[in-house]
This record gives sequence, C-alpha cells and structure tokens, in this order.
Amino acid sequence: MLVDSSYRPPVTVDVLPNPGGSVIAVSTVKGTGNFLAGARKTLTFSGYEWELRAIPSDRGGANDYDPENAWTDAQGFLHLRLAQRGGRWTSVEVINTRSLGYGTYVFVVKDTSQLDPAAALGLLTWDEQGADQNHRELDIEISQWGDRTISNAQYVVQPYYVPANVVRFMAPPGQLTHTFRWEPGRASFKTFRGVTTSTSAPAVAEHEFTAGVPIPGTERVRMNLYFFRYSPAPPRSDVEVVIERFQYLP
Repeated sequence: MLVDSSYRPPVTVDVLPNPGGSVIAVSTVKGTGNFLAGARKTLTFSGYEWELRAIPSDRGGANDYDPENAWTDAQGFLHLRLAQRGGRWTSVEVINTRSLGYGTYVFVVKDTSQLDPAAALGLLTWDEQGADQNHRELDIEISQWGDRTISNAQYVVQPYYVPANVVRFMAPPGQLTHTFRWEPGRASFKTFRGVTTSTSAPAVAEHEFTAGVPIPGTERVRMNLYFFRYSPAPPRSDVEVVIERFQYLP
C-alpha cells in the first residue's frame, strides 16, 4: 500500500482498502509456500501439543516454513532444522496450542555455541491478535544476525528498536537452560548452564525488564529456527537445534 501522511491504519483488517482518499495505491504479490487449509500438522513435546507452521512469514526476512523440519526423537527431544530443499531454504516453527499467561517459561537447549551466524533460534511468546501490545512478544533469541563479531544471544521485550528493550549476552558452549518469569509489570530473564529450574543457581546471564511488559491475552509459546535473510551470506549447510525440554510453571 502507498499512502499519504494522513493515513491511520486499523489494528487488523480482513481485506485491503481500495485506492482513494489517503490510500494512493494498492498492489499484491502472491506469496510462496504450499499452505493447504485444513491440513494442520501437530506433534507432542514435553507434554504439550504443538502446531507446525506451514505458511511463510517475514520474520528475519521472507521465509518459507516446512512442517517436515520438526520432529521428536526416541528420547522425546525436539529437533528443529533449517534445511535447503529444491534450491530454497525452509525454516521451522512450532506453536503451542495453549495460551499460558503469567508464569515461568523454561527451555532446555543443547549446545548452540556453533550455530551458523545466518541462522536464528527464537524462544518466544506471540499473540496474533495483540498488535496493540507488540503482539505480547517476549523473546530469547540465539543468533549473531550474520555478524560473527557480536554476542550470540539476547533477551527482548518488543519493540526491539527501543534500545532499553534489548539486552545482548554471550551464551557459552554446552547445554543451557533459558528462562523468563512473566509477571504484572515485570519480565525476568535468566540463562543457566546445564539443566535447572532453581532461581538460586548461578546464572551466566540475567536481566529484568520493568517497562513495556505486556499483559496476557491470547499469546502462545513459539520456538522457531529460521534463516536471517539480511545476513551477508547464507548458512554454510543445513542447521539443526535440539530442544530437550519445555516447562511452564505458574
């Protein structure tokens, strides 16, 4: 859409507006992917049912998503893969079918210290309907965003373009437990070595946000692995991340 400075967009729309008034022009381009309505796929992980994304998104640039890039193994661990198929890169996202609200979110992740700099792992909440609260997005993100010289992880309370809403840190090698505690007016992030749910354990990184913290709505937990399209180079090969456990504590 091409609009003039007087245009004020609604939070959501069912159809694009026709040109006229403050809307100067409207054009659409067919997207990519093979989404079939009614063909939703799910898997079970850590006692929850997760929907497998099958439609494209613009997270990290235009990315296609393939349900075949997520599976659980004999130990019950969740595997997420960023894979090249048929000459194109396909990302992956799993979405909890339940909305959990305030509480502690725990993600136990195998070593990500060698993650390709063009790949990004997101552990987050997202509310499709909550545009007025930045989609209630709280993020733990593991990525160097295409730049090997910077730290490889960050905590975020959206919007990310507010400097105080992003805290970067270096996630060390080995198995890590990433957590955030979401409370009224407060989001407390911590990262520990190994497996732990103890708040008294020594943390390798932590930060507490007290501004811009959303209230619960219809957000759901998501875990994704995608190609950061603004990276100067694509991944050198397929990328795989293993999530050993997800846990929610009220």
